[in-house]
Amino acid sequence: MTQADLPRRLVAELLGTGLLVAVVVGSGIAAQNLSPGQTGLQLLQNSLTTVFGLGVLILLFGPVSGAHFNPVVSAADWLLGRRAGTGLSGRETLAYSGAQVVGAVLGALLANV
Repeated sequence: MTQADLPRRLVAELLGTGLLVAVVVGSGIAAQNLSPGQTGLQLLQNSLTTVFGLGVLILLFGPVSGAHFNPVVSAADWLLGRRAGTGLSGRETLAYSGAQVVGAVLGALLANV
C-alpha cells in the first residue's frame, strides 16, 4: 500500500470500527428490549447480528484498509510484518489506532442515540 492512499485507509478504518461498534452495542440494546429476561436469546440475537454485520464490513472495507477495526490487530500486523517486510509501518499503525479509537467512540455514541 502506498502512502498516498493512507487517508482513504484511515477513513475506512474509522467508519468500519464505528459501524462495528454501533452494530454490536445497538444489537445488544435491541436484544434487551426485544427479549427481556431471556439472556440466552439475547446473546444469540447479539452474536448473530454481530457475525453478519462484521462480515458485511469486512467485505466493504477489507479491500481498502485490510479491515483491522481493532488497534491490537493493527499492532499485530505491524509486529509480524516487520520480519517479512510486509504489513503496516509504525506510523501507519499509530494512525490506524487513532482512527479506530475515534471510530469506536463515535460508534458507541451512534448506538446510544
